[in-house]
Amino acid sequence: MSDLTNVGGSTGSADSGPGRVVVGIDGSASSIDALRHAARYAEALGATLEAINVWSYPPVFEAYAPEDWSPDDDAQEVLERAAEEAFGGTPPARYRTSARRGSAARVLIEESKNADLIVVGSRGHDGFTGLLLGSVSAACARHAHCPVLIVR
Repeated sequence: MSDLTNVGGSTGSADSGPGRVVVGIDGSASSIDALRHAARYAEALGATLEAINVWSYPPVFEAYAPEDWSPDDDAQEVLERAAEEAFGGTPPARYRTSARRGSAARVLIEESKNADLIVVGSRGHDGFTGLLLGSVSAACARHAHCPVLIVR
């Protein structure tokens, strides 16, 4: 990408509003690096930076989940820790977070329809040693509706 003012076809002009850079966060070191890179792109574009954590119940767990447990709260904690680690407690001005239930790849691909750039780490917590790409980053690279930056 040589033209940072026109990533994914959006100019971020006053007519269309600021652009949007979306970053997938799972709390892994790779996703923290992705958050730092995404912040630089968002700043260069004058875009909003949105960090998304996607969670899902294990297949059998939902029936046995404790009533007082909130996976959305846990996801928000992951996002807060990521921001603290990436930005030292001072996130960018146009930074927002969102916790979503579902498949990480599906949610990020859906979000790519309204984003100028998707940023993901090359491998998350579930990555197998030796793989260059994890399943989420590979799916985003194949199916996203905007450019994808995969951070190693």
